[in-house]
Amino acid sequence: MPSNPLAIAAYLSLFAGVGLIFLFANLLVGRFVRPANPHQEKLEVYECGEPSIGSSFVQFDLRFYVVALLFIIFDVEVAFFFPWATVFGKATNLANQTEPAAVVAQDSPANGTPAPKLTGGVTPARLSDNTKHLYRELGIRNPALPTAVTASKDNASKAVKESFSDLAKFTLIDIGIFFAVLIVGFFYVWKRGDLDWVRAVSEERALPDATTAAATSATQEPVLSS
Repeated sequence: MPSNPLAIAAYLSLFAGVGLIFLFANLLVGRFVRPANPHQEKLEVYECGEPSIGSSFVQFDLRFYVVALLFIIFDVEVAFFFPWATVFGKATNLANQTEPAAVVAQDSPANGTPAPKLTGGVTPARLSDNTKHLYRELGIRNPALPTAVTASKDNASKAVKESFSDLAKFTLIDIGIFFAVLIVGFFYVWKRGDLDWVRAVSEERALPDATTAAATSATQEPVLSS
């Protein structure tokens, strides 16, 4: 993935240009392919599936707005899956990458030759450029190896992969809790009948006959007059 601002701007311009070309190409093809069949009904007002009959002050069915609001709420909640997917993807990439390696041997800054090995025959290590770039995409400006890790390539590479493996597992637990809360809310509104298009009719059919009989007897009760 390019990190040069000029390359990023070039890619954005390319994507925008392809999108505009695709849009206008479809409009142009439709202009020559679709049949010309003008009709008066095609010019009539269409609002939320309600027929435009009568006064403009007529009350629309509020069930549409309830269902539409529920759709917007759950649609926005699902959008929160995308940041999680980004973090999870980068974490698994860092945890499983082998080429280029997450950690490489540290070269001597003087002449570019490999640095001498430390005590015990271990080789000093540093983060690879690709790993640093992925770290920066996660919001870490100056990534570096953990100071608590022995300064060897093998130990440092193992520590980096284990840390991102733990991050990937944590993100799975996090999205599991979020999705569970989302499902509980969905079943709650489903249980309440908020997803029923004609809620009043379904509730009236569910009423017991005893309630109707009691209401009928109450209306037929004689009233004494003085």
